[in-house]
Amino acid sequence: MAHEPGTDALEPDLHAEHQVLNMGPSHPATHGTVKFLIELDGENIVDLDIQVGYLHRGFEKECESGTWYQAIPYTDRLNYNSAILANTGYCLAVEKLLEIEVPERCQWVRTMACEVSRLADHLTRCGAACLEMQAMTPFLYGIEAREMTWDLQEMMCGARVTTNFVRIGGVKHDVPADFSSRCRKTIARARELLADFDRVVTSNRIFVDRLRGTGVLSKELLTQYAVTGPLLRAAGVPLDVRKDEPYLKYAEVDFDVPIGEHGDNYDRYLVCVEEMHQSLRIIEQCLERLDAIGPAPVNVDDPRVRWPAKDKVFNKMEELIQQFKSVTEGPLVPAGEAYTAIESANGELGFYVVSDGSAVPVKVRCRPPSFINLQPMPLMLKGSLLADLIPTFDFVNMIGGECDR
Repeated sequence: MAHEPGTDALEPDLHAEHQVLNMGPSHPATHGTVKFLIELDGENIVDLDIQVGYLHRGFEKECESGTWYQAIPYTDRLNYNSAILANTGYCLAVEKLLEIEVPERCQWVRTMACEVSRLADHLTRCGAACLEMQAMTPFLYGIEAREMTWDLQEMMCGARVTTNFVRIGGVKHDVPADFSSRCRKTIARARELLADFDRVVTSNRIFVDRLRGTGVLSKELLTQYAVTGPLLRAAGVPLDVRKDEPYLKYAEVDFDVPIGEHGDNYDRYLVCVEEMHQSLRIIEQCLERLDAIGPAPVNVDDPRVRWPAKDKVFNKMEELIQQFKSVTEGPLVPAGEAYTAIESANGELGFYVVSDGSAVPVKVRCRPPSFINLQPMPLMLKGSLLADLIPTFDFVNMIGGECDR
């Protein structure tokens, strides 16, 4: 029987079953920590099931098995791109229980360190997104700038990635004398690299077509799913913990909160790039204040909370005894509970801690933006092309350690 051209009479006779595709956890773009179970109609995504947990290492229970101090290195592993931010969130929560406030210079050092860490995270996110869309050159620009920020972290604490810089009651130690001049040179070079990055990709036809109109989600749905960070701001909601509930010295620095209009991947990219420029502004203001303050304490003067400096331990018996007790027993935190949230590179990163008055926490609960921001990803991709999954996942920026805590 002949069929007229343009009719769909043959469609029932065609093989029309949907294909189920397992993508990950060994796929390069899923980073070994997540699997996508994708139902496809041709190249169109019909349904998407995100399966996490491939990296789960029991972060919260690990924190509850040691002293309050021993939990700090675990927070480094939540997000390897911005460990200092996680250090800060945890230590602020414990300090709330202790009812202590760190010295002013320490607050400025922490604020600056947080923005250096945020800069490294955004550079990795944008650079890696370009790489996974086959754009090698902007990736190299981003990684060069990120390595320079890691150089600054190395100057601050001796470590580049898992920093363990922020401590309960202060920081590991003050920044070196030549840090300010080195940091200003890094800022100047970072701005040059961001300009190069911008020229290569921001108006690039292929890059724009891959991002614009993909991964769209309305601000109403994002709000319902409790999504925060660049994903929410790209949809037009100017929510930023640094502005809405200031901590450290964020109330005393001048910076803007960039927002988008459409809530797509292109707006997310633009928001992240502008946030990097704002971070550079904040770092410059912190350097000015640190130069004005000059040498000053960066730790609380209480050896029961903050371990004594080595020069005191080696020269005073009382400090040696306190160091021994602090290391073997840990600081005693008053009974109670506290929650503290900071603005991490992915959104609101919160720590809920419970103490029974001992040296070991009863409960450490992390509110990870990666896990929460990943939940509405199927809604972003249903009806989209399979190729849209990669840039969407890149700008959700799910970090396995934080998601599978």
